Amino acid sequence: MSANHADAELVERWREEKTAAWLYGTVAAAEPDPVKRSMFTGLAGAFSMAAGEYVSMRSQREMYEYQIAQEREELEHYPAEEAEELALIYNARGVPMAQARAMTTRLLDNPARALDTLAREELGLNPDDLGSPWGAALSSFIAFCAGAALPLLPFVLALGPRPIAWAAGLSAVALFAVGATISLFSGRSAAAGGLRMLLIAAAAGAVTYGLGALLGVSLG
Repeated sequence: MSANHADAELVERWREEKTAAWLYGTVAAAEPDPVKRSMFTGLAGAFSMAAGEYVSMRSQREMYEYQIAQEREELEHYPAEEAEELALIYNARGVPMAQARAMTTRLLDNPARALDTLAREELGLNPDDLGSPWGAALSSFIAFCAGAALPLLPFVLALGPRPIAWAAGLSAVALFAVGATISLFSGRSAAAGGLRMLLIAAAAGAVTYGLGALLGVSLG
């Protein structure tokens, strides 16, 4: 695939996602019901986030592919120099220089394996896992929709006379749970991680509420 074709496809995908986001945003603006308006706004935000994630991951993947292509070209034209670079990497890790050179010389007998090794050792890339733009976009879309849908559940399910309090409570529990779960992978205290996530979200919500109040937006 040529670079121009890839760029054109990237722009087209971005336009499709942004068009969907714009359409949902337009519908949301015209919808009188606040719950339905929030649903359409959430969908608009989800499509917008997915579009940004797709473009970001696609750009990153293309950059990695370009770096690997450069290594392939250098391997074809300057095999001895590439072998020496790889030998120096192995030597820096404690392998005797003579043994390192012997290893890289044997490695050059298999160009595909040599390129794979150079990508991993010199570039720090895994050629088999450069990231999926569609996977990243879908994950972002689902995560945004799930996060946006949770505060709307009390309104949709009519949970009692005070749906706003229910929405705030459900959101707080979910935010604390997410923060606590993330902390398990970072070695931090679950309570501290949950509380930090909750406070950050509360601050963002307070700013949003303040801007809405300033502009005269009502929740009722």
